[in-house]
Amino acid sequence: MSRDATKNAGAPDEPKQMDRDGAARLMRIATYAAVGVASTLIAVKFVAWLMTDSVSLLSTLIDSLLDVAASTVNLLAVRHALEPADKEHRFGHGKAESLAGLAQAAFISGSAVFLLLQAGERLYNPVAIENTHIGYAVMVFSIVATLGLVLFQKYVAKRTQSLAISADSAHYTMDVLVNLSVILSLFLASELGWVIADPLFAIAIAFYILRGAYEIGIEAYQVLMDRELPDEDRAKIRELALKHPLVISMHDLRTRQSGPDVFIQMHLEMRGELSLLEAHDVAEDVMYKVQAAYPRAEVLIHQDPMGVEEERRFDD
Repeated sequence: MSRDATKNAGAPDEPKQMDRDGAARLMRIATYAAVGVASTLIAVKFVAWLMTDSVSLLSTLIDSLLDVAASTVNLLAVRHALEPADKEHRFGHGKAESLAGLAQAAFISGSAVFLLLQAGERLYNPVAIENTHIGYAVMVFSIVATLGLVLFQKYVAKRTQSLAISADSAHYTMDVLVNLSVILSLFLASELGWVIADPLFAIAIAFYILRGAYEIGIEAYQVLMDRELPDEDRAKIRELALKHPLVISMHDLRTRQSGPDVFIQMHLEMRGELSLLEAHDVAEDVMYKVQAAYPRAEVLIHQDPMGVEEERRFDD
């Protein structure tokens, strides 16, 4: 198989994607939109909290403060992660997103603890909720604004396959549920007189925030520690490699992810009588097929002649 034929064999399977500049532009717009929406909600919720003195409304204000901090960090991380590889960072700058994630997790956890303290104090000293109509209006506005942002983020994530934008979208999606719970707590406290519902909902939201911080931290940690891709992805890569009729076996498959980039390494075993050029063409054909399935992957393949004894780092 010639080198040109190999390239053409892999090309038809490649999915159409935005060019890097177009994807980067959309990702930047999405990060600016997230910061803008979160900043607007902070101002609106702050005024509403002063007028209602609702601790559950305070919890959503804190959540919005976390949102703007997280989205700002995300903005800076995405900008840095999109920078091309250079001589000092030849694998790119994708891990900037994970470092930002660890910082977000720590900041979010501290704010959740503060909210728990505020809600605990309100449990012992219940306060009647005032101006609930303002609270309702603010929550409805928050839900509408957040839903608009989420829809745009999902569009961007689909077009760019950005993990950072997708994660931010999931975070804001859960914020919609938080805002709905605040509306319920305001109703129970004002209409039914269950003033204890206000701090109880705030406590529930605080634990929800802590859970989100834990998930962000774990995901960032796994990326920084170069955790392997999921088993289903590894199985798919193995299947693609072994489909080639001249590939007898494979071993030492290693994968990792850094921001939007994926790195895949493997050893392919072939017949020993193949020429160097023939073995190269086989490896290149496998590389194009794997890259067609993982368009932003960098694939490195080592060719081994069948039957040669060598140390295997991984038995998988």
